[in-house]
Amino acid sequence: MLNRKIWQFITIGTVTLIATASSLSLTGFLQKDYLNNPLNFSQLLGNKSPDSLNGSTSVTAQNIALNTSKEAIPREFQGKTIYEAKLPITDKVIALTFDDGPGPKNTTQVLDILKQNHIKATFFLVGQMVSFHPQIVKQIADEGHVLGNHTWHHWYRRMDVATAASEINRTADIIYKLTGVKTTLFRPPGGFLHNGLVDYAKSQKYAIMMWSDESGDSQSRGQAATLIKNVEKSVKPGGIVLMHDGGGNRSRTVKALPQIIADLKAQGYKFVTIPELLEMQTQAKDVVTAESSIVTKDEHPNHQLHHQ
Repeated sequence: MLNRKIWQFITIGTVTLIATASSLSLTGFLQKDYLNNPLNFSQLLGNKSPDSLNGSTSVTAQNIALNTSKEAIPREFQGKTIYEAKLPITDKVIALTFDDGPGPKNTTQVLDILKQNHIKATFFLVGQMVSFHPQIVKQIADEGHVLGNHTWHHWYRRMDVATAASEINRTADIIYKLTGVKTTLFRPPGGFLHNGLVDYAKSQKYAIMMWSDESGDSQSRGQAATLIKNVEKSVKPGGIVLMHDGGGNRSRTVKALPQIIADLKAQGYKFVTIPELLEMQTQAKDVVTAESSIVTKDEHPNHQLHHQ
């Protein structure tokens, strides 16, 4: 009887010791390798992150993988300034882009319109606005749209390297933490190319995404009909259309967008994201980079900003 009790005591103690050691080992493992890596941690939990366990929206490992891949651009465009894609006239595709968001109201309205029309677009996000409206950013990513970097403060002024790096890196970091996206697309606020931001972005292998067509919705004059006319008068295959979902009241954009989409569809256009547009260019014959011969600075609608 005594030997049996001793054996039970040893057995229970051994099991407890193993369980405790395993728990400590797992805790250390998570702290060192997984809590600092959302992709690995989500895999361990069966594609559930710590946030999802609490009932809030979060990025799964699968979504991170998808977001990372759909943001990728051909290497030849890294560090280049691009206004549009060089495509055959028969390839009637364009990319819709939206700047300055996310906005508390207009961004979700734009997303609803895009979803109704089965269109994916590219959103250039202001980091400060991302911090104010994280759930909207998650919605943009979850619905399959492409995310781009539009700096933290949307400043126009000249910046030293440290300031430019902070503006771009802080925005990149918060986008990644919320969505798992490591974007390589950068659009300089106001189209300013020589205030320090673009130089830093190029050093980090961003593609500098300008535009060939704009609605004019950042200007106070004109109603929705004017925005529609502005887009449609300049549209062409391979074009990149500039609009805004943030930075102010964009109700005119929301009102004009359905008609813009309908009219361009009627002309035979299809809508793609910027990475898709650039990939199409790499597959086209006689490929040249967009900044080399497609659009000159004087032809660009925002050409006056280039020299400031």
